[in-house]
Amino acid sequence: MPSQDMDRRTLLKLSGLSLLGATAGCLESEDDTTPTEGNGGGGGEETTTTDDGGNGGSAYTIGMVDSLTGSLAPYGERNTRGRELALEAVNEVGIGSNDASLNIAVEDDESTNQGGVSAAQKLVNQNDVPLLIGSVGSGVSIAIHDSVTKGSGVVQISQNSTSPELTSRPELLRMSPSGAAKGTALANLVNDDGHDTVAVTWINNDYGTGLSDVFAETFESELGGTVAYNEPHDQGQSSYSGILTEMASTDASAWVFITYANEFTVMANEGFDQGYNTQFDYYGAESTIADSIVKNTPPGSMNGMKGITESAPKDQENYQNFVSAFKSNYDTTPTVWSAYAYDAVTVAALAVEAADEFTGDALSDVVRDVTRPEGEEVFNFEEAAAILRDGGSPSDINYQGVSGPVDLDENGDPPGFYQVYSVEEHEYAFGDYITS
Repeated sequence: MPSQDMDRRTLLKLSGLSLLGATAGCLESEDDTTPTEGNGGGGGEETTTTDDGGNGGSAYTIGMVDSLTGSLAPYGERNTRGRELALEAVNEVGIGSNDASLNIAVEDDESTNQGGVSAAQKLVNQNDVPLLIGSVGSGVSIAIHDSVTKGSGVVQISQNSTSPELTSRPELLRMSPSGAAKGTALANLVNDDGHDTVAVTWINNDYGTGLSDVFAETFESELGGTVAYNEPHDQGQSSYSGILTEMASTDASAWVFITYANEFTVMANEGFDQGYNTQFDYYGAESTIADSIVKNTPPGSMNGMKGITESAPKDQENYQNFVSAFKSNYDTTPTVWSAYAYDAVTVAALAVEAADEFTGDALSDVVRDVTRPEGEEVFNFEEAAAILRDGGSPSDINYQGVSGPVDLDENGDPPGFYQVYSVEEHEYAFGDYITS
């Protein structure tokens, strides 16, 4: 278990606060708090709460649908940590003239579309939240949008979903960039390594479909290569040996895995048992990076594997502060996915700070504006809140996230910032950056 004692000095540096008057305390998970109800998806009010937010007993409650169990749980854990850090930083400042707290009611999507819809319905219909953060899986985020938030007035911000399909739903915002540029970059990486024939297997959902389509189109139509095998696989299977056997029967020299951590762990183990890891070059995307994969596969099973993953501007000071706070509290280095969750919470808090009232419509009016490149660059919640409280408008600030520029466009997408990774001596190593 990671230590729950926050390094307050690091946290206050992250949130932009002076240490003057700071008191020691513990980082509390929202999973252990009682969410404030009645804040109103259609017209809620600030309410009082017994939750110890440290800001005078008043609070705003928003919702989050996250993957706490199931195939996407390794990613959900990263989001939980990013969420906790952002929430603590926001509540050190407080929201509005009465320094209200921000609460987040969290529900588990169980890594399934239906689980996500049920979780979102509970948050919207019972907790009455006007803003919902969620989810990890692209298919889950799309299902929540299509079944729950579309036309409801509730703002939805996905922290991790990358499928190009989200771009066709401009009111569905996201912190992580579209996978379209990543799919193109992955195709170019495989081609640049000298492979002209590849086998691709992809998880059978919106994430896998979207990314594999972009990869195949780029590799064949633009680069002149051949995708000799391009088939889906189902989530949560105990064996994928049939898929691997079919891939091995082609003349592909490279294998591309567009799948999740649990599924790839099974594939990597079965590939190692059959010696495929020494016969074919492995490639992947961001979802084949996870501590659980390394932990549950034998050394050498992935050596030489390469891929493209979303990344953060590691030379940016607020990202470095984020990393410092994360390491201090969890004794590990964060990935960019925790940074996306951090930024999702911060952007949501800025929208609450900037909006005329705590309703979905009012939050929707300002949530894009606080990220616009035309405004003054701000690097944390405190800097942005200061401008707003000094009479500035939402468009006067340009929040620069710990994950990089947010700059939500007309489709709700941020710009892409990627990095090449490889697996060497059973560890992930990171190389060149790619921007879109």
